Amino acid sequence: MRTIVVTACLAALTAAGFGTQVSVSAQTRPSWPEAFASSSVGGSARGGPNLLAAAQQAVAAAQAAPQPAADDRPVRRLTADDAVKLALENNLGIQISRLDPQIEDLNILAARTAWAPALNTQFQNNSLQRPSANIFTGSQEANFKQDTFSSNLGIQQALPWGASYNVGWDNSRSSSNNPGNTWRPQLNSSLNFNYQQSLLRGWSIDAPRQQLRLSEINRTIADVNLRQTIASTTRTVRNAYWNLAYAVASLAVQQQSLELAQESLRNTRARVEIGTTPPIDIVEAEAEVAAREEAVIVAQAQIASAEDTLRALVFDPSMPDFWTMRIEPTELPPFQPMTVDVDAAVRNALQRRTDLDQARRGMEATEINIQFFRNQTLPDVQANLNYGLAALGGTQLPRPDIGIPGLPSNPNAPTGPIQKGYASVLRDLLGLNSPSWSASLSITYPIGTSQAEANLSRARLEYSQAQARLRNQELQVATQVRQQARNVLTNQQRVQSTRASRQLAERRLEAEQRKFQAGTSTSFLVFQAQRDLSQARNNELRAILDYNQSVVDFETVQEVPLGGGTGIGTTTGTGVATGGTVGTGGSTAGRSTPDS
Repeated sequence: MRTIVVTACLAALTAAGFGTQVSVSAQTRPSWPEAFASSSVGGSARGGPNLLAAAQQAVAAAQAAPQPAADDRPVRRLTADDAVKLALENNLGIQISRLDPQIEDLNILAARTAWAPALNTQFQNNSLQRPSANIFTGSQEANFKQDTFSSNLGIQQALPWGASYNVGWDNSRSSSNNPGNTWRPQLNSSLNFNYQQSLLRGWSIDAPRQQLRLSEINRTIADVNLRQTIASTTRTVRNAYWNLAYAVASLAVQQQSLELAQESLRNTRARVEIGTTPPIDIVEAEAEVAAREEAVIVAQAQIASAEDTLRALVFDPSMPDFWTMRIEPTELPPFQPMTVDVDAAVRNALQRRTDLDQARRGMEATEINIQFFRNQTLPDVQANLNYGLAALGGTQLPRPDIGIPGLPSNPNAPTGPIQKGYASVLRDLLGLNSPSWSASLSITYPIGTSQAEANLSRARLEYSQAQARLRNQELQVATQVRQQARNVLTNQQRVQSTRASRQLAERRLEAEQRKFQAGTSTSFLVFQAQRDLSQARNNELRAILDYNQSVVDFETVQEVPLGGGTGIGTTTGTGVATGGTVGTGGSTAGRSTPDS
């Protein structure tokens, strides 16, 4: 399968003008035997029969050496868009960031519970016995006894405008042997309503409302962070995909260079056999083949590294063939010149950049803190209104005439027990027969500098600092966008320059080959021209790769900062305390060319 990919890359390189297509085998020739490296050079200075024999033995040994087994690993063919789609589904960094908005939703829900009503109820049964101490608590019995069963039901709630209320409904039934009680048993029921309103401090904003608004800002920041993670990961995936495609194309170039060296070796061997070339030239040709085989081995290792980088970005690690799957890119880095509008890109970045959005949200959070602390410096003025109802029932006994001097007898006193059930008590309660109410106003104001005033001063300084930080970030964003635009233009010019250099290297190699056939050049110059052509092809491939990556970076820098990272198991923290400087990054015009 690797043979097919390399052959396809060679076809694409040929169509792009890299030279005539040649048949390439994916099998890497083994390194030459050590016997060849230590062969003695006999005869003349240009070589002798011992050296020629050693070279022939080395070629025979290389041809007889066992070839590596065919690679039967599963293959996944991907386009750049396919890689991005897989990353959006499987990338661990994106999966982690997707949980942040859900966490912030729960924080908002937790903040809203500050205004949730609370229902409370209680049932209690008491029994009391104690010796009689006086005539008012005594009875004919030796001990005073009282049994009471009570129940209450209440609801209380804080309201989102700085107020609170509570409603309580209390009921009790008590029986006693105290002769002074005219109700035995006695039924009591009361209903009480209390309302408290903040008039200055806590009127427009209080701690629960501050927390809710900050949680809502954190929720927005979580969305921004998710968008930043997706954009950054998309950029990283595309760059990793193009790196893998470059590595495959570079292997094709190295294989093509190896084929040229092998062809030169065959031609040199033929010339030695007919006596037109000294045997020493075979050593030079064999050394060139060995060096280019090494370059092929290195290129294959670069493909494996690029595959691992891409697989960690786009595939699910729980896949059974996660590490064994071979990735084959179906696209080579394209070259499509583009027109760069720097001013429009800067304006777009200032509106859409996630780090600027986070900084602005942080300023909104600071404004909320300023509003809260400013409100906390006001006097605490609380208005309180209480309204209550009460009703009494049970069994009313006739009150005996105790004959206290000066106290007239009650002519309307009942002569027998009067029964008043619980239903009658509730009718009296709801009929508002015994209302009571109270209203109060309380004022509290600290003397001297309060903690709220210190917090307010600090919040105002933080807001001024955030404003300066935002201006600094906007300047850095404009600088980054302009730098990435220059990278696009520079790499575009590099592609044109390296393409011309590659075409000239091809013409130079053709000329050296014709001169060598005519006997006016040497194999050294031919090999040098081959190496120069291989380097020129790699330079053009690298320039095209850099151009595509600079285009990706130019599009990404308008939305998110180029801070690097792979998006593998990483997450961006959320919170209202955001800001700070943004580092520059991304591709540069002067990338180093890997060794070939």
